[in-house]
Amino acid sequence: MDAAGKRFDMHVPVIVIGAGACGLVGALKAHDCGADVLVLERDDTPAGSTALSSGFIPAAGTRFQTAAGIDDSPGLFAEDIRHKAKGLSAEPLVKMAANNCGGVLEWLQDSHGLEWVVIGDFLYPGHSRHRMHSVPERTGAALMARLLNAAENAGISVACGAQVSELYADGATVRGVGVLRRDGNRETIGCDALLLACSGFGGNKQLVAQYIPEMADALFFGHAGNRGDALEWAAALGARLRDLAGYQGHGSVATPHGILISWALMMEGGIQVNTEGARFANEHLGYSEQAVEVLRQSDGIAWNVYDERLHRLGMEFEDYRQAVSAGAIRSAEDVGGLCVATGLPEEALAETFACMVRYRNGDSADPFGRDFSGELPWRPPYFAVKVTGAMFHTQGGAMIDSAARIVDRNGNPIGNVCAGGGAACGVSGPHASGYLSGNGLLTAVAFGAIAGETCARMALEASASPAE
Repeated sequence: MDAAGKRFDMHVPVIVIGAGACGLVGALKAHDCGADVLVLERDDTPAGSTALSSGFIPAAGTRFQTAAGIDDSPGLFAEDIRHKAKGLSAEPLVKMAANNCGGVLEWLQDSHGLEWVVIGDFLYPGHSRHRMHSVPERTGAALMARLLNAAENAGISVACGAQVSELYADGATVRGVGVLRRDGNRETIGCDALLLACSGFGGNKQLVAQYIPEMADALFFGHAGNRGDALEWAAALGARLRDLAGYQGHGSVATPHGILISWALMMEGGIQVNTEGARFANEHLGYSEQAVEVLRQSDGIAWNVYDERLHRLGMEFEDYRQAVSAGAIRSAEDVGGLCVATGLPEEALAETFACMVRYRNGDSADPFGRDFSGELPWRPPYFAVKVTGAMFHTQGGAMIDSAARIVDRNGNPIGNVCAGGGAACGVSGPHASGYLSGNGLLTAVAFGAIAGETCARMALEASASPAE
């Protein structure tokens, strides 16, 4: 909306829209750079896509990796990102993310007390090094709790139940926002800089059908508030949008329970079979593209099948323990018993088991291209869980520059608006197969911190300028 002559109810130097990982990291950085910040969150309790995620953040060359004996570098990380996306991701953003994320995690520990552990049990698809960093609880909800605690300790105001309904702009410069409260009251808040951190458009079925038709009818396992507001605002300001067909899928959501089953089970030796008891894809290519493969199967379902060793690995994850408690995990002492528990055809599943033995022994090659050599033989009891494919969050959005400012089609920064996380274009390119594990939180954290610093600088420059 036109800001000409607009009087705002109050003024805050920096406004952040969205209290997920991107928004909170951005707010903490802006605060540390000397700016007053207000975070506006539409939900009554901040959660968003971050709380629904594993909470694992990939970063390279950190002191946490060094302490664990892991030799890694931002350059190697960037190469892994490029390789997964087949060179189709925005190269400047790849470098920004890979070069900055590690330093952000170290700053969060040094300045705000967040603890990080490196997940060294297994490699996620596409990563050549152990670089997933997590808070000790290993959940996205715990990451959110620690970020919120840091914001509270820093004295940052997080207003919940505050839905931004419009932006007030003077040309390309945003002067303030309109806010709708839960009680129906409306207020306007002026600002000197704005950070769009309110994620993507996965919760908007119309936009998903338009840009990602293959997932139009799929389960959306992200946050319902991801309606594409930031996309619409950025476009109205003249921002270039890119890679809107990109997204993170996941081929392992327990159904009908709606519980994520860690892909670590597949990477460490598990398989997926369809209702006919046959494998249908290479499980090691990645969980994002596997969502489409699962949805292509009869009724859009598959079964994760694995043994006792992998069940014990699963029990290290909170989501898996929840699935056990919910009765989603079936088990039996032999193939026949597992087929009784799942309804899978015994002859076909037994043949699938026999094929795995031949692949491990090198007697024949997997037709889907998975390398079974070096994988441990299975030992009973055996386990299975019924899963479906889902979409977690979109990866396309507004293009940003090296300072996380949104840019026009010529690459020129627009006004006083920054973006990160799902509001900005990510590093996965235009396809689900380009999603490297952790890309969502990678850009949320790395771009959020850069955006926070830029917003603080713009706000401080505005306060130092003579009043008009």
